[in-house]
Amino acid sequence: MPWFIRSKKNITTPTESKKDVKKGLWYKTPSGKIIETEELKANAYVSPEDDHHVQIGSQEYFDILFDEGKFTELDAKVESKDPLNWTDTKPYKDRLKEIKKKTGMMDSIRNATGKIHGRDITISCMDFKFIGGSLGSVMGEKIARAIDYSIKHKTPYIIITQSGGARMMEAAISLMQLAKVEAKLIQLAEHNIPYITILTNPSFGGITASFGSIGDVIMAEPGALIGFAGPRVIKETIGRDLPEGFQTSEFLLEKGFVDMIVHRKKMKDKIKEVADMLMPIN
Repeated sequence: MPWFIRSKKNITTPTESKKDVKKGLWYKTPSGKIIETEELKANAYVSPEDDHHVQIGSQEYFDILFDEGKFTELDAKVESKDPLNWTDTKPYKDRLKEIKKKTGMMDSIRNATGKIHGRDITISCMDFKFIGGSLGSVMGEKIARAIDYSIKHKTPYIIITQSGGARMMEAAISLMQLAKVEAKLIQLAEHNIPYITILTNPSFGGITASFGSIGDVIMAEPGALIGFAGPRVIKETIGRDLPEGFQTSEFLLEKGFVDMIVHRKKMKDKIKEVADMLMPIN
């Protein structure tokens, strides 16, 4: 059966000479289409095939939102410690070292200031790749400092949420950050500075139950999962099936939990529109 015999003379490239394609050059959309990563980036990391909003980090959001991708990072050197000497399957100190080296980040949130359509804006953006965007002492401190900066420089303040909740390795210390941030947001309101929250996928835990849900305007990305506990836990607790689309941004808009759903490609324009409405420039 000559059809199944591999002849050496038909092999144009020896196996040992073949090179693997570099990772990250291609992206497979949820609908199964393969596109170039550069095409995805040019489309604000939204799949052109199915409009799926790909999960991105703080750097990508800053690049998309700030004019020409230019911004100044604030409080970049604030980093996590191990106040409780937490030891489980792996010591917290060791895990922090590993994740810092892997991500190049100091913690799960970054502060930045820059211009959006010419207007000065201050943004705190969570990053899920750093221990699930979890809330710890550093996140609370950096949000507090960003609020102080907004008050001093009279800039609208934005938090982009992306988190699984509080960081258990800091126990009660992480939960105390909720009260700390709420107190700082009261100061922001006293100075008549607008506070905008942008809920992205996923936004869960105490963050959603507190400062993620009290913005003057609450935006959400299409299809984002938003809630306190996960659907499995809720279903087991109430003993009932959950409605279709439960905890999606579309469902929550219908129930009045969020004010608007904004496509990522239109987010920059909408932020400028809302900021100008809430805090007109004299």
